[in-house]
Amino acid sequence: MHVNRKNIGKFWPITRTGTKYLAVSTHNQTSSIPLIVVMRDILHLVQTKKELKKLINEKQIMVNHKPIRETNYCVGLFDSINLPHVKKNYTAGLNEHRKMIFSETNDKASEKKVFKVVGKKKLAGNIIQINLLSGRNIRTKEDVSVDDSILFNNKTNAIEKIITMTAGKKAYVIKGKHIGATGTIESITEEGGKKIVKIKGHGTTPISVWIKNVVAMEDLHESKR
Repeated sequence: MHVNRKNIGKFWPITRTGTKYLAVSTHNQTSSIPLIVVMRDILHLVQTKKELKKLINEKQIMVNHKPIRETNYCVGLFDSINLPHVKKNYTAGLNEHRKMIFSETNDKASEKKVFKVVGKKKLAGNIIQINLLSGRNIRTKEDVSVDDSILFNNKTNAIEKIITMTAGKKAYVIKGKHIGATGTIESITEEGGKKIVKIKGHGTTPISVWIKNVVAMEDLHESKR
């Protein structure tokens, strides 16, 4: 499948001029960018789809440390692209211009991914099923609340830590007019039936963001050293 370049998502960090059509993701098309576009048009690590396909067949490209088979595989927020043949990793984030960016990260940081909890229900045997913003569901016995985050290890397929949505935690805005903003949670209050998170950045006036648009973080994404 392809999409007219003029109709691509506003968060795609590429120009609206160039080839008329671009690939679309295999799924999560409204919130992701296909791998071929990331590798060829954003990171400029391959020149053609054929080159990307060859690397995929050789298992030299992974997403979240899992081998993939499709050049149009979807890459979304906080996903990592792992390139063992050149010993590099890139993690997807958002900048203040509402564009998805890909920052080089070290091996340890790329193993982990933060997921926001958007729902949960209790199952038999004191098991909790938590529903994540990505659409994924995980069963756990961990004490976790809606709007908290989990730090998930992509290599061990296990929850490493629960990150509570509380004052003092790092915050990352993923939607709304403050998208891409980061800082520290100062307070959480209820206004007009909505929970509002007040976030203090570096040397800036605190911003107020609806809690559904905020992800609690342990640490902001660590850059490669």
